[in-house]
Amino acid sequence: MPRRAYPTDLTDDEWRVLEPLIPPAKPGGRPRGVDPREIMNAIRSQLRAGGAGRLAPHEFPTWQTVSASFRRWQDDGAWERIAGVLRRDPRVALGRAPEPSAAILDSQTVKTTEKGGHGATTGARRSPAASATSSSIPRAC
Repeated sequence: MPRRAYPTDLTDDEWRVLEPLIPPAKPGGRPRGVDPREIMNAIRSQLRAGGAGRLAPHEFPTWQTVSASFRRWQDDGAWERIAGVLRRDPRVALGRAPEPSAAILDSQTVKTTEKGGHGATTGARRSPAASATSSSIPRAC
C-alpha cells in the first residue's frame, strides 16, 4: 500500500529535474535499499516543518538514513548542482543570462550578548567582598 502524499512531496515533473542531479549508487556496492525520491521528500518535509529529523513521520525512511544521505549528497556536491539548476533554468526560461551579473548582499547585523538589551552594555559588576577588600588595601606606588 503506497503511503499518503504530503504537500511537500516532489511532483513527477520536479523529480524529473532533480533525479539526474542525485549521486548514483556506488558501483560494486550494496544496492540502494531506499528510494532517493523518498529521501528527498523526507528532507523537504523536515525543511518545511522546521522539525527535528527524529520527529519525521514514520512513512519516511529512518532519520539516520535521511541524515546520512543528506551529508553524502553534500560531500558529493549534489546540493550545489541542484541550486545551480534551480537558479539557471528559470532565468533562461525568462530570456535572461544563465548567471546573474550582479548581486545585492544585506549584511545588517545586531551585536549583543546572550543577555541582550541593557545587560549587554553595562560594565561587569564586582562582588561586595571584592570591593571591600580592594578598598581597604593600600596601593603601593
